[in-house]
Amino acid sequence: MPAIVLIGAQWGDEGKGKATDLLADRIDYVVKFNGGNNAGHTVVIGDEKYALHLLPSGILTPGVTPVISNGVVIDLEVLFAELDALSSRGIDVSGLRVSANAHVITAYHRTLDKVTERFLGKRQIGTTGRGIGPAYADKINRVGIRIQDIFDEGILRQKVEAALEIKNHLLLKIYNRRAIVADDVVNDLLSYAERLRPLVADTALELNDALDAQKIVLFEGGQATMLDVDHGTYPFVTSSSATAGGASTGSGIGPNRIERVIAVIKAYTTRVGSGPFPTELFDDSGEFLRAKGFEFGTTTGRPRRCGWYDAPIARYTSRINGVTDFVLTKLDVLTGLDEIPVCVAYQVGDKRFDEMPVNQTDFHHAQPIYEMFPGWTEDITSARSFDDLPVNAQKYVRAIESMSGARFSAIGVGPARDAIIVLHDLV
Repeated sequence: MPAIVLIGAQWGDEGKGKATDLLADRIDYVVKFNGGNNAGHTVVIGDEKYALHLLPSGILTPGVTPVISNGVVIDLEVLFAELDALSSRGIDVSGLRVSANAHVITAYHRTLDKVTERFLGKRQIGTTGRGIGPAYADKINRVGIRIQDIFDEGILRQKVEAALEIKNHLLLKIYNRRAIVADDVVNDLLSYAERLRPLVADTALELNDALDAQKIVLFEGGQATMLDVDHGTYPFVTSSSATAGGASTGSGIGPNRIERVIAVIKAYTTRVGSGPFPTELFDDSGEFLRAKGFEFGTTTGRPRRCGWYDAPIARYTSRINGVTDFVLTKLDVLTGLDEIPVCVAYQVGDKRFDEMPVNQTDFHHAQPIYEMFPGWTEDITSARSFDDLPVNAQKYVRAIESMSGARFSAIGVGPARDAIIVLHDLV
């Protein structure tokens, strides 16, 4: 059975939790393969709303095994707080599996993240301050702490002390902050050992065995394509591989296992944090999208920057990920607009770009070239087939689909769990 990868097509917050929920009753495993608690999924089930930050959204579906794999960085305090919050609401979280090779976010990672961002001043990247970047940096620098290290106090202490040798010099001499005591970090991490132990597994082996046994495994990406450390709007990106290729390295399954890549894309565009955003709106239209779409970060609460649909970015995402299916979300947010602009290309000086410019400077200065589409006023939240949509909504969907590089297989028309139109089977 092939693996399915689900990723974000823009700058995140596209509604991947809703797409995962659409698939969840037909899959056996849901795997988070990158990122940490710097991203959030909001899933609505009946009258209940669940905001997930570190856990895979499949944890809400009985019978699905949720997995946090090796490509993730884990803040243990956040992990257990989130598990406790779900347990208190009657959700069974006992099936969670955590990779022994996943890296741990420590107190010094969070401290360095915050002080470094402040030190950058106007050059700030817009991180969440949750220690994600510094934890990944330690991983690449080979001074990281892994989940398995927590079960060997001697190794854990050696690694923490080695990591703090340089970091304390930075904190004291560059940032004028207090040094971090190694014992405090070690004792904090050890306090989670016994509760963590039953969750830890060789998840790469378990996932490959599941695929061999004809189980359906969904790999759920955190963040999104335009925030990928290699293929996003660098340096205004996350610190992990948020594209479909990251599912392989971030979980330990071979790339030949992946036969379907589903990208979730909003009917407009948002991003949080700094960086270029060609279709960004600074007028009443931007406020309309923000208010009606409730565009505030699930994890940070920050207001999201809002703009119109960007077709060159959709095509770029399709190429980079090998997208087989798009899931279009939040079409209902556009209801009530007289006209809906769609970015079909960019203008940079006297040159037109029909595709996303490879040069960062060109993309930073890109001005959107818009094509206008008539809007609609009818409420579409009860639509459950494509023919239920107003004619202008149908035309809008088909127009942006033709520009985006892959078929639209589902359309989200509201926040409710069943507020979706399925055009093609996703499993």
